[in-house]
Amino acid sequence: MAPALLIEHRPAAATHRTRIGDWEGDLIVGRQNQSAIAILVDRTSRYLRLVHLPVDRTAESVRDALLTVLAGLPEAARLTLTWDQGAEMAHHQQIAPLLRDGVFFAHPGCPWQRGTNENTNGLLRQYFPKRTDLSQHTAAGLRAVEQRLNNRPRKTLNWRTPADVFHTALAP
Repeated sequence: MAPALLIEHRPAAATHRTRIGDWEGDLIVGRQNQSAIAILVDRTSRYLRLVHLPVDRTAESVRDALLTVLAGLPEAARLTLTWDQGAEMAHHQQIAPLLRDGVFFAHPGCPWQRGTNENTNGLLRQYFPKRTDLSQHTAAGLRAVEQRLNNRPRKTLNWRTPADVFHTALAP
């Protein structure tokens, strides 16, 4: 396995939120840690992708699901991914080739290093409460939640929506 790069090696542009395509990711877990949904959120636009994990949250399942979602994004929107140091990212070296600058990891016990992700987790808990079975949610149901949050105006975006900021930045 290739060595993991810590967050301080991430390009400065990712830290400063000056471009689209720098993602933060994590799992939200359900009852007794038996179910999960992976989330990807763009640091600049707050654009959200929910990653369906209907069976389990093994490193293989997370890798395969992330590869599918990332491959569906425009190449210009695939620059970096910053994750915590959970075992679910054991195959990060297989995800990294889809990202221009690679995969980076926050320091253990430092959730503020992925603050956009932490804020988004809070928004998602309105739809996916703790201690519930997250495997009951379908891919279509996840898309519906994505749509709601991506089209919800945000004060931090000057009342623009994440979808508007994301798609405008990627427009030719």
